[in-house]
Amino acid sequence: MNGYPVSLTIDYSETSNKSTSIIRLILAIPALILLSLLSSVGALFFPVLLLILFKQKYPRWWFDWNIELAKFSLRVSAYALLMRDEYPSTDEDQAVHVVIPYPDVKQELNKWLPLIKWAMVIPHMIILFFLEIAVLLCTVFAWFAILFTGRYPKGVFNFVEGFLRWFLRVIAYAVLLTTDEYPPFRLSE
Repeated sequence: MNGYPVSLTIDYSETSNKSTSIIRLILAIPALILLSLLSSVGALFFPVLLLILFKQKYPRWWFDWNIELAKFSLRVSAYALLMRDEYPSTDEDQAVHVVIPYPDVKQELNKWLPLIKWAMVIPHMIILFFLEIAVLLCTVFAWFAILFTGRYPKGVFNFVEGFLRWFLRVIAYAVLLTTDEYPPFRLSE
């Protein structure tokens, strides 16, 4: 397989809705509340950790739940960060495309590695923290650009998409436990 097994792409739109962009954070509140009610890192991580460690299993239904929740989270993020105008769907992929392959646990995952993956991603989390600050500043810039031009600047879009892609790789590795391939330190595919 070329590249990292986890991927994210978000369709770029040539135009953005000026009127909804003005109050986007307010409009995103219901989706953010729903997302917070559905997700808990402990509920996503610890049962899967124990299943991989003691049974060398990752039940397909649990994997599907975790992946659909990650996809919904990314749709909400794309909406809140002004990248997409359509309200985030709870069940359709819309313009946010996520690929996370189902792992063959016995063949592809080391059963002991989940115990230390959280520590192995600390360098990623430090870099992502600073990139997140840049993403927030870019979103403010994009907000003004949308208000004046009706377009999300393509370069800013690519940067924010790259940040979300990098973050997804780290989450897939350390929280969703779907791969043992260490995530690359890059924004691009």
